[in-house]
Amino acid sequence: MASNETTQVVNRFEGVTEYQNLTPAADLDQKTLNKMAWRSCFLQASFNYERMQAAGWLYSILPGLEKIHADNKEDLALSMTHNMEFFNIHPFLVTFAMGIILSMEQKKVDIPTIRAVRVSLMGPLGGIGDAIFWMTLVPILAGITSNMAIAGNVFGPILFLIVFNIIQFALRFGLMNWSYKMGMNALDTLMEHMKAFTRAASILGVFVVGCLTVTMGGTQINLTIPNGTTQAYVAHTATVPTEDVSKFEVISKDSDGTTLSGMVDAAGKPLATTDADGNAVTAGATDLGNGMSEVTYMETVTSPVNVDIAKILDSICPKLVPLALVMLLYYLFSKKNFTPIKGIVLVLIIGIVGAGFGIWPSIWG
Repeated sequence: MASNETTQVVNRFEGVTEYQNLTPAADLDQKTLNKMAWRSCFLQASFNYERMQAAGWLYSILPGLEKIHADNKEDLALSMTHNMEFFNIHPFLVTFAMGIILSMEQKKVDIPTIRAVRVSLMGPLGGIGDAIFWMTLVPILAGITSNMAIAGNVFGPILFLIVFNIIQFALRFGLMNWSYKMGMNALDTLMEHMKAFTRAASILGVFVVGCLTVTMGGTQINLTIPNGTTQAYVAHTATVPTEDVSKFEVISKDSDGTTLSGMVDAAGKPLATTDADGNAVTAGATDLGNGMSEVTYMETVTSPVNVDIAKILDSICPKLVPLALVMLLYYLFSKKNFTPIKGIVLVLIIGIVGAGFGIWPSIWG
């Protein structure tokens, strides 16, 4: 008969606040620090919605913990257990937190303090990392290299990957060493300058987004408003017998005597216009000397006049439509809790529906 009893997993370290061996451990060597910096690349390899980066965090700092608690397996197990708690931090700045926590582990600081510091680092490093990478580095670097790619330079995306990874790996290894040597002082330095640094990086990021809106924003309104018609002369050239030149002086005219087609107006003056290149063209005849003449005459062409909405908007503020779209997305993200996915879907809908109704220029020409 099957038992209805359930097995409850009990954490044997629950309530434990300090390590058994409180003697500070020896300093970690450079090889171990570098090894942990490399391991930090796999921080999100086992990401899950229960503890997020906890498994990746423990995997990253495990070489250091094994050396710090090498003389006491119970302390190592305790350290691994509390380092498997919920953890979520910016992946490129994680080594800053690793250095501080390892410094505290080395000094055998009590568990609640280590846990509190680890949790307190999540928010500030997340904000600083977003300001450095997603709001500053990526927009600037992507803006430069994407222009290279658009111009047909295949080195554009390669350059992006090279520069981006040089910067993020330099931060990984540099912060790993600096924060470990500074210990808790690194946390004080971070908190002291965090607000000013985040604000400066955010301002630079907003500035770059504004530049990208102007240089990369190609959205334009395709609407025109009919506003009557206009008449203009269009020049034509023909070779005719010299005795027929007089027939081209006035070919047709309006009821008020205005020449609609011909070479001279009602007062007998030659008609004039400009060609497609803006060069002046005057009606008249040139004797070719062989009984033939080359005749340049005018013909009235009626063309519709349209008010171009795009030109009016550009006269108010160039790239006004891309700016309006950017500001709309900013409002939705900041005030309506829109996610990036929702923003992408919204832009797709606006583009497809707008092109279908002729609001935007069609990509098919």
